[in-house]
Amino acid sequence: MMLFPSCADLLRATRVSTTIQALQSEAPQIPSLMKEKTILKLKLNTDPRWVDIASKNIVDILVDHAYCEQKAASTGISLIIKYPEKTRLVEELTGLVAEEWEHFTRVLQELRKRGHELGRPRRDEYVVQLMTHVRKGGPRERQLMDQLLVSALIEARSCERFKLLWKHIPDPELSQFYYELMASEAGHFVSYVDLAKEYCDPQEVDARLQELLKIEGEIVTSLPVRDDRMH
Repeated sequence: MMLFPSCADLLRATRVSTTIQALQSEAPQIPSLMKEKTILKLKLNTDPRWVDIASKNIVDILVDHAYCEQKAASTGISLIIKYPEKTRLVEELTGLVAEEWEHFTRVLQELRKRGHELGRPRRDEYVVQLMTHVRKGGPRERQLMDQLLVSALIEARSCERFKLLWKHIPDPELSQFYYELMASEAGHFVSYVDLAKEYCDPQEVDARLQELLKIEGEIVTSLPVRDDRMH
């Protein structure tokens, strides 16, 4: 029997395609000011100094990146376990978890190509601070909305940083690697926001997303620029 995609699946595919095209078409130069044009609704760009110092310390960045992918897969699994009755969430996050784990494996391969193994996990202060804004108590759907939107923002910030690495690191192979992952993270951002709107009022989701985007920008501003962190 031939299976046809649903209208929701087609709409999501269109949104992902449009998002990726927008990322591809942006000018290659790093903005001179952090408040210039951003991607995926982020309120603030990464400090332009980050990609320069990160590209000179790529092994530490790869180690931290590997753990980011591991944590992203773990987050997806946790949401599946917590909300097993939500069929679309389980289906979408099952695929997302598989992609995140594939990314983890690919980052390990990049490390081994350079003669390095996976180092110790590092505390991701960016994620820790962002997670404190997931509201506790109250309606279960409200907690789910916050968890999905915080996950979306983490994907958006990762996408933005992958774009910087794609555009500016001198290693052509690694540049292509980050291009591919950038496109994937953009899709994950769309998925998380769409899931939030599936289970919560879309207008409430949009309002809460704006609140969290502002908070996310403030967190980015408050953190030091480090050459050993992806976030």
